[in-house]
Amino acid sequence: MHQLVNNNFYGGVDASGAAFGFGAAPSPGLATGTIEPEDAERALRFYLPPQPCFDEALGKLRENALVVLTGEENRGRGAGALALLRRILGETARLRSLSPANALAELAASQDLKPGQGYVILGYVGELGAEAVQEYEIGRLGAELRRKGSYLVITASDTTRRRIALREHCVLWQAPDPAALFQHCRGRLPCPPPPGPTPGTEKELLDRVGEQHRPADVVDAAVALSRHGVEKALDVLRDRHREQVQEWFRTPPDAEDLLSLAALAFLEGIPERTFEKEYAALAAHVRSWVQSGENPVAEPDVSTGTPLSGAVTDQSRARWRKRAEGLVTTEYRLGPGRDSGRTERCLVFTSPRVRELVIGELHELYGYELWYPLRRWLGELALLGDLDTRTEVARGVALLARYALVEVDENLLKAWSDGVTSQRVTTALTLQFMCDSQDLAPQALNTVLSWVDNRGAGRAVTAAMALTGRLGSLYRLEALKQLWFLANRGERVAFSARRSLVLLLQTAEQDPERALLILRFVRTLIAKAAPESRERSVALRIAVQLLESTRLEAAESLAAALLRTVPDSVRHLGLLWAEVLHSKYRSRAVTALCRTLVQLRDDPSVTTAVGELGDVLRTAVTSRQWAALHRHLSIALKHPDYAIPGAGHLAQVLLGALRGRGPASARQASGALTPTVPFPSAQGGRSK
Repeated sequence: MHQLVNNNFYGGVDASGAAFGFGAAPSPGLATGTIEPEDAERALRFYLPPQPCFDEALGKLRENALVVLTGEENRGRGAGALALLRRILGETARLRSLSPANALAELAASQDLKPGQGYVILGYVGELGAEAVQEYEIGRLGAELRRKGSYLVITASDTTRRRIALREHCVLWQAPDPAALFQHCRGRLPCPPPPGPTPGTEKELLDRVGEQHRPADVVDAAVALSRHGVEKALDVLRDRHREQVQEWFRTPPDAEDLLSLAALAFLEGIPERTFEKEYAALAAHVRSWVQSGENPVAEPDVSTGTPLSGAVTDQSRARWRKRAEGLVTTEYRLGPGRDSGRTERCLVFTSPRVRELVIGELHELYGYELWYPLRRWLGELALLGDLDTRTEVARGVALLARYALVEVDENLLKAWSDGVTSQRVTTALTLQFMCDSQDLAPQALNTVLSWVDNRGAGRAVTAAMALTGRLGSLYRLEALKQLWFLANRGERVAFSARRSLVLLLQTAEQDPERALLILRFVRTLIAKAAPESRERSVALRIAVQLLESTRLEAAESLAAALLRTVPDSVRHLGLLWAEVLHSKYRSRAVTALCRTLVQLRDDPSVTTAVGELGDVLRTAVTSRQWAALHRHLSIALKHPDYAIPGAGHLAQVLLGALRGRGPASARQASGALTPTVPFPSAQGGRSK
C-alpha cells in the first residue's frame, strides 16, 4: 500500500540531476506507441457500446476517417476510441497512440501517418502555437487519412466542441446504461460463489449499480460479485471511504481538527514530530490571515468553524487521533537515516483513497478563507521543506489538481516553476504524480511544453527536470524532442536537458524498448546534423554522456548493463561509440569503453556481445581510424584502473574483432599514426 520513492541527485546543487520516476503501468493508449491487440482486448473485455453515441461516432469515423469524442471525464472515452478503431480495422489490428501535444495541422504533412493504420490521441489538449488549428487544416488531415485508408480517434474535454474547426467532428460521449453494463459483465463472468444473494441484498446491489456514473466502477462490482459474492460487490459500490469522509465533515469540525486534517492531506507519512511542527506553521498562517482583518474575495466558509485565535493550542495526539478515528491511523516507517534501520511514528490515512476524498471535500466545502493561508503554507514548504516533505506536498497538490487544475497551475506551479531549486523539484514531482491520473497526464504534458520556450530559463530548467520519469515514459518521443530542443539553448538550460536525457536512459534500463528508442534517437540526431555544425557538437556531447553514465542503483557502467541485458543495444552502442571516437570527445569515449570492459570482465555470457560490438565498430570506421583506436585502447588499458585480470582478455575479444582485416594491415596503419594519449593519467612517465 505504501511505496518508497528514492530520488537520486547528481552534480552540485542543480536539481536538474534528479530522477523522478514512479507509478503503475498506464492504461492502453495513454503511453504513446503501439497498442498491441492483446492489450486492447484486455481493456475491452467487458465493453458495452453506449448508444446512440457509439453509432454516431462510428458513422463520422467511416465518413471522415476522423472523429473527436468529447464529454465528461471517466465516461469511457478511451475505451470507446479503441472499440471504434477495432470495429473498422478488425480485432487483430495493431493500433498506435499519438502524443496529445501533436499539432493536428502538422500531422497531415508529417511522416507519422502510415497506410491502413488506426491512431488514437487520448486527452488532446489543443494547439500550443500562436494560432489555433483551422478548419481547412482539419479537412486536409481528414483527406490524408482517407487517402491512406487510416483512421484517427481523438478524446478531448467538453470545451473542444466550442472550437469551430473541430465542431463538425465532435460526438458527445456518454457512459453506457449502468444496469445494462452490469448484466453484460455478469454474462461474461462465472456465477457468484454460494451463498447467493438474498432478495434484499440483490435489490440494494441493483439500486446502487443504477447510481453509478463511471463504467469502471460497474465492472469492478461485477467482478467482485463473481469472485467474492454480493457483500463484496456492495462494498465496492457503497464506497465506504467516501461515506466516512462525508460523515466527518457533516458536523463542522473546529479549527484545530480542520487544520490538522488539511495539513495531513498534504503531509501524509512524514514523522509525527515533523508534522506537528509544520501544522504549527499552518496555524500561524491562519492566525495571521484572521488577524489581518482582510475581507475575503470569495464566498464565506460554509462550515463556519471557530476561528483560530490567540496562541496555538497545545495539540493532544490522543485527542486528535480519536477525533479522526476511521480516517487516520499511525504506523512506524523508516526515518531520514534509512540505512540506520530506525523507525519513527507517522500519521497516515487508513487508505490512499481517503486522502484524495479529504482534499476533494476541502475544495468543495471551504473557500478563500482556508485556501489562501493554505496556499501560502504550501509555498513555504515547497521552498524550505526537506525532500520527504516536498514529495508529500507534491503528491497532495497533484490530488488537488484533480478537482482544481486551473487553481493549482496559476497559484502554485506557475510560481514554483520559476523559483529556486527546491521549488522546481517540488513542481517536477507534482507533474509526475499528476501522471498517475489518465485525465491529468495530458494536462501535465501540456503544462511542461508551455514552459519549454519563451517562458524564461528557470521554467525551461523545470521542464527539463519534469520530462524525465513518468512523463518521459508515457510520452517518449515527445520528451526526447523537447529535451533536444532544450539542449540547444543556453548552457544552464542545456546542462539540465543533457542530464535529463541521461536520466531517461538510466530509468529505462528495465524497459528495453524505451532504452533502444533513446539510443536510436541520439544516433539519428548525429546522422542528421551537418558536419562541424553546432547541432552535431551538441548531439556528440549527449552521446558521450550516455556512454559514460552509470546505473542509478549501482556504480556499474550503464553501457555494460545494457550489453548484458539488452542484446539489441549492441549495434546502437557500437555506432554511438564509432561517432564519438573520431570526435573531440575521443579520450572520454576510450575511457568509457575501458570502464565498460572492466565491469564486464567476470561475466562470460557477454563475450559474444563484446565481439559483436567490435564488429559494429569495425564496419563503421576506416582502417586508419581502426588502427588509431587499437593503439589508444592498448595504451589506456595499461592504466592501473583498467589493468585488471580478465579485462585484458575481454579487450582482446574486442580487439580481435577490430583486427578482422588482418594483423599486418592494422600494424601498418597504426605505425603511420602519431599516438594520441586518450587521457593524461594514461601516459605515465615524465612529460617532455
